[in-house]
Formats: sequence, C-alpha cells, structure tokens
Amino acid sequence: MKAHKDGVLQQLLCGENEVYDYDLIVIGGGSGGLACSKEAALLGKKVMVLDYVVPTPKGNTWGLGGTCVNVGCIPKKLMHQTALLGTSIQDARKFGWELPEETVKHNWETMKTAVNNHIGSLNWGYRKALRDKNVNYINSYAEFIESHKIKATNKRGKETFHTAAKFILATGERPRYLSIPGDKEYCITSDDLFSLPHCPGKTLVIGASYVALECGGFLAGLGLDVTVMVRSILLRGFDQEMANRAGKHMEEHGVKFLRKYVPVKVEELEAGTPGRLKVTAKSTEGDETIEGEYNTVLIAVGRDACTGKIGLDQAGVKVNPKNGKIPVNDEEQTNVPHIYAIGDILEGKWELTPVAIQAGKLLARRLYAGASLKCDYVNVPTTVFTPLEYGACGLSEEKAMELYGQDNLEVYHSLFWPLEFTVPNRDNNKCYSKIICNKLDNDRVIGFHYLGPNAGEVTQGYGVAMKCGLTKEQLDNTVGIHPTCAEVRLIPDQLSGERAGQSIASMPSSCRNTPAT
Repeated sequence: MKAHKDGVLQQLLCGENEVYDYDLIVIGGGSGGLACSKEAALLGKKVMVLDYVVPTPKGNTWGLGGTCVNVGCIPKKLMHQTALLGTSIQDARKFGWELPEETVKHNWETMKTAVNNHIGSLNWGYRKALRDKNVNYINSYAEFIESHKIKATNKRGKETFHTAAKFILATGERPRYLSIPGDKEYCITSDDLFSLPHCPGKTLVIGASYVALECGGFLAGLGLDVTVMVRSILLRGFDQEMANRAGKHMEEHGVKFLRKYVPVKVEELEAGTPGRLKVTAKSTEGDETIEGEYNTVLIAVGRDACTGKIGLDQAGVKVNPKNGKIPVNDEEQTNVPHIYAIGDILEGKWELTPVAIQAGKLLARRLYAGASLKCDYVNVPTTVFTPLEYGACGLSEEKAMELYGQDNLEVYHSLFWPLEFTVPNRDNNKCYSKIICNKLDNDRVIGFHYLGPNAGEVTQGYGVAMKCGLTKEQLDNTVGIHPTCAEVRLIPDQLSGERAGQSIASMPSSCRNTPAT
C-alpha cells in the first residue's frame, strides 16, 4: 500500500529505473516549504527549494521566507505592537509617569525601517539554515513541464531544468484584487503596506477579512483616519458574536465602518507620497452610490492560491477550478502519487503558518523516516490581532449549532475588565470570553473564544487543553492564576440562557479590581 502511495509500485511495474537530480524538490520558500525541506535534508535526502516572488503591481518584492515573515504575521504583529504602545503611553500618565504635555507623535519611516531590518535578518537566517543543511536553494520561478521535471526561470530570464522523485507544492497565496477600474494602478494590498516608504495618511480599507481588520486597527492605533468598507459581514468563518464585538470596539476607538457598500472605481486626483484618490462605491442594497477621498486605499478582500501558472496541468495535478485550491488526502498527497501539497493552497484546510510548518515537518518524516503521524487540522488555535485581540480554538457558535443542534449545546460566557485597564479606566465591559460545550459528550469543550489583551498567549493554553479532550468539569476544577485574563474561563460564569451584557458588577471578584484575600 505504501509503495502504491509513493508511486514506487508504478515505477516497478512499468520498469522505470530513471535516476533523478533530487530526491525532493519543494516549490515555495514559505514557512511550510522551508520546514519540509530542512526536515527532509536532516533525514539524508538531496533537496532543492525554489522560491520566487512575482512583483506586486506596485513593484514590491521580498526575500526568502514567504508571506508570514515578509508581508504577513511578523510585520503585522510588530505594527500591531506599535499601536498598543501608543495606548500604553496614554495609560502611563494614569500610572504616575510624567510625560511631556505635548502630543506624542509617531514616525512611520522609523517604524518601517526597524520592522524591515528585522525581516531582513530573518531572510538571511533562512538562507543560512538551508545552506547549513545542504539544501540547494535557487531564487527562480518553477513550472512543471512533466510530472517529474520542472523548468526554473530566474529574474534575468535564464532557464534551468531539474528532476526529482517527489515534489511538494507550497506556493501559498497572494492578495486578491477587485477587477475594477483603478484597483491595480492606485490601490495597495498587504503585500505593499509593510514596506510603504511614507505614512499612508487617510486610509480606506476595503474588505472585512482578518487582514482588513488587523491593518485597519493598527493604522487607526497610529493615529490615522481609517474607514473600513464592508460588503456583508465581518470575519467570515469566525464566530459572528465575537467578530461583531471586535468590530464594535474598533468603531468605539475611531475606526469608521462603511457597511453594505462595494467599490466600483478608484481614480487618482493627485499624485504624491501619499497622493489623493477618489473612490466611488455602490450600495449592495440598492442603486445608491457614494464618493470619498483618501490618501491610500488598501484592498483586503481575500487571497488566491498561487497554483494557476506553475504547470500543474502538465503534471496531471487536479485543482479546484473555482478557487485554485488543491485537493489532497489525509497524507497531503495529490491525485499524482509523487506530488504532495501543504499550506494555504490546500482545499478546506487552515491557512495558518504553524499549520503549514507542522504539516511540512510531519510529511517529510512520513516520506523519509518511516513515521506515521499526520497533521491534525482539528482544534487549531488562532488569533486575530485586532486592537482588542480575538483568540479562538475549535468551532464557532454558528458551526457548532449546525453540527450538533442548539438543544445539544451549552454556551458559557463572561464579560470581564482586565486589571491593567482599570486604573486608566478604559474599555470597561468590552472584553469577553465564551466556551461552547457539547452536552451529548460529557460537556466537552468544542469551541473557545476570547476577546481581550494577549489573546494569543491566553488561547494557546486552552488549545492544548482542547487537544486533550477538555470538559467543562475539568475547567471548573482547575485553579486559575490571579489576577490574569486567562482565569476568566476558570470561574463561575453565565449560561447561554443569561446572555452577556450584564453589568460587570455581576462578575466574580477575580475579574474585577478587588484585592485578593
């Protein structure tokens, strides 16, 4: 069976004894591709990695490491942290820090340079790691010309050809444009924002994805005028109660939301750094059109898989024609036995860096070390770095109701006020958490949701517990660390029949500013 899956059986039956240039070629130098290639090399295999960044319409490119390192998780989190520091500066006065009375200003260029210097050090580190592990890395665009052979084209147009026994596709995704007049000419995406040489100024963010809300959130936190244009709902696929609470908090802190509109045209009024743009938008509920002027328009309506121009048809790999995603089995194997795929291009899987890394490592071990452990795509924790961060693990309330029915669920929820927010007297009754339990399975926790500071740090521990089959009783029997935000799920809380919104005075003392005894 394993010989059939690996394609070895077919070679034996057909009498194929071809010698390939490499044991493994990985197409894509992002988090998943790098993890897989390094693991395979450690297991003694001859490995090549190809990575090439097609320039954005604005001409932006970046180094080795993929989206997360260059134009995703890393710069996003650092700029989010920049915005949080601005809030901390305001809070500091309430804690006794005597700061200058004049307004503290933020310098975009200083931040951008520092962030990109850090990214540059990571790019160098990845190249060094590949070299140290004897992985052959080439900065070229890969296309299949046969199922075991690729053409690699570098930025000068020079072509080379390489063969391998096995291939792993890890090409990731790129931001989607709008297909309206002026979108590629005048708008930017997250592929451009983090290296933008000038402050974006008054910004329109188009979209309601996590990228849209994260970018809109930290830009507003830097003191910019930000509007988010939303076609339908916030954070599609996430718990909608949590998404709306995160959006409401952003609105209360200065982000404007333009709901039920879609852009139809973007025009340049004045060139500059930044310039001036006019956006025309149409209502989704009628014929009404509106116009607005902005310095920068950021498109964040989703991402598309980078699978359309790498010759997958020449290799015989099946692709979903609607979204470019690649269907695989539970071993990340495509319909072509010697070609595998990992990361964001997979059909129906999480588009998260740690998932791609885990899948890549485990795949290499299965292929070359006789291991059997597969990547588990269930109960994967994640965090949306909105100004008030949203961490989640497991099912949304909507998905849980769809799978189990409302009568078979119990939802426990709490509003809370972090201790660090009390002295500056801000965001009272805005932080919120809930767990969704399956009454048919011993009140097992099937959904965890948290809106508050340090959401990633809080959610990670609950993710481990859910992997171990966490139940409500086990939560109730766990002693929390006081005073922390993480303990909010370990205290008596309201049932779903007593929906949230009650005064914080109804909360236990461990979540209020009451000294422990």
